[in-house]
Amino acid sequence: MEKKGEKAADPEKNQEDVITYNGIKAMPFIIGNETFEKLGTVGSSANLVVYLTTVFNMKSVSATVLINVFNGTCSIATLLGAFLSDTYFGRYNCLGFASVASFLGMLVLMLTAAISNLHPPKCEPGSNKCLPPTVWQLGFLLSSFGFLVVGAGGIRPCNLAFGADQFNPKTESGKKGIGSFFNWYYLTYTFAVMVSVTGIVYVQSDVNWGIGLGIPAFLMFLSCAVFFVGTNMYVIVKPHGSPLTSVAQVLVAATNKRKLQLPHNLPSSLFNFIPPNSINSKLHHTDQFRFLDKAAIVTSKDEINSDGSATNPWRICSIQQVEQVKCWLRIMPLWISSVIFNIPMVQQQTYAVLQALQLDRHLGSNGFQVPAATYTIFTMLSLTIWVPIYDRIVVPRLQKFTGKEGGFTLLQRMGIGFIFAILCMFVSGLVEESRRNVALSSPSIGISPKGGSISALSGMWLVPQLALAGLAEAFNYVAQTEFYYKQFPHNMRSIAQSLFFASHAVSSYLSGFLISVVHHVSSRSTSGDWLAEDLNKGRLDYFYYMIGGIEIVNLVYFLICAKWYRYTSVDDSTSTAEMGTQTELSHEHNLLSVKLESD
Repeated sequence: MEKKGEKAADPEKNQEDVITYNGIKAMPFIIGNETFEKLGTVGSSANLVVYLTTVFNMKSVSATVLINVFNGTCSIATLLGAFLSDTYFGRYNCLGFASVASFLGMLVLMLTAAISNLHPPKCEPGSNKCLPPTVWQLGFLLSSFGFLVVGAGGIRPCNLAFGADQFNPKTESGKKGIGSFFNWYYLTYTFAVMVSVTGIVYVQSDVNWGIGLGIPAFLMFLSCAVFFVGTNMYVIVKPHGSPLTSVAQVLVAATNKRKLQLPHNLPSSLFNFIPPNSINSKLHHTDQFRFLDKAAIVTSKDEINSDGSATNPWRICSIQQVEQVKCWLRIMPLWISSVIFNIPMVQQQTYAVLQALQLDRHLGSNGFQVPAATYTIFTMLSLTIWVPIYDRIVVPRLQKFTGKEGGFTLLQRMGIGFIFAILCMFVSGLVEESRRNVALSSPSIGISPKGGSISALSGMWLVPQLALAGLAEAFNYVAQTEFYYKQFPHNMRSIAQSLFFASHAVSSYLSGFLISVVHHVSSRSTSGDWLAEDLNKGRLDYFYYMIGGIEIVNLVYFLICAKWYRYTSVDDSTSTAEMGTQTELSHEHNLLSVKLESD
């Protein structure tokens, strides 16, 4: 892999002398593509749980599990997308193909709402004769999800990096241009979320589902058009190979040499070839996972080329490759804790919306009713408001007190996010308990689309739990993605972004599994189904408290892993200015990746 990377770097290096970076000129096409794509993506997905339960007549448990599986598959697809982009197709081709796939997915989803034969007939509120979707109706719906999975797998790992490719990172103007690009990206993303969860969701819920889903499809069409119109302006970087190959080589070599004894004079006696054009900082040798060091033992059967590289990289690997794999292994226990951490965030995108359907959502005396999915905007608002306050006001004061960059270490910030996630679940339980008690003890103000009576409790009572979810994301997600960015070697940072998405994928699958198990077990108990179709007949609050208990155990596990973890130590020749720019870009990148996934 190192040898492949070296070969790929030479032509790119020679190209830089003749390449014209059209960053500023290309930015309108990149930002326009991103803005329309986010409007389409968020507009299609934000209200999905309501669409499945009201138009496709799905049970709330089935709809929630399906959405969890869909979101999880979108996230896991980013790993494949990153690999294909880095190894074979490049970012431009992946983005182009994925954008068209997303448009087709949104178009098919719109057709399921616009054509009456593509969804089951509407059932009256309170009726027990709701027909479920037929096999072919469900198949048509799932085909739209399939296109959207392909789109997410190609767009998410490539969009930000492709935008940064348009600027020369070796010049001061290029670095400022990259910073400007991320700022504009964040601004347009925030705008897209606000419009989607208010305007588009309103059209879907209160006007017409066909029109409401047609708007995102049209916006995605504009995204594709803007992207391809700017083709001649783009810097298109050729694929250079995936660092996952290097990981596989270390594991294979260490396995083949597992019976060998490690020499005493480590690491000087191990193979330590470093390609002259390597973009990675030199990693210090560590004593953790010493069995992997065997991959770098030089034997009589290992052949070395004249330039010092290995003839067969699957038989012997450099100690630098070994240390890169150790980075993976050190991070994985923490990554597992992040999987559990995400579960409360998943519930705020599904069951909080179902809660809203059985709360009083009226505003003022004019009878205007807030769409249920619109309440999720408070998660985004709390994150958006808190991050600049934390960065500009809290951090400077914390730094004077703690003496640490950022006020807290990255792991400490992640831990604070865990605490907010726990509070989020227990507050969610208390709010649901109050909602249910009011619904059962006071006159109903109406019937929900799923037949349950609507509580007189205001929908604004959802704001505290959603705001706590936003604070949990602000601390944990931002710190988590920055942690991956800094702890992984430079050539693995695109994979690090995909690793973040992969944690969401596993969380979505795990959440869906947890919902299915709780529904199956509790429905057979004397207390009744916790996750009943009518929330007034269930005990969603118990489900929230149970997740809160799981999060407490997970916090203890995280603290043990954090205490064991050793930060990656490097001999870094990168200038202070460059590191500052990279860190700043990392912060912007974190916010956007994080919210796209959770929405």
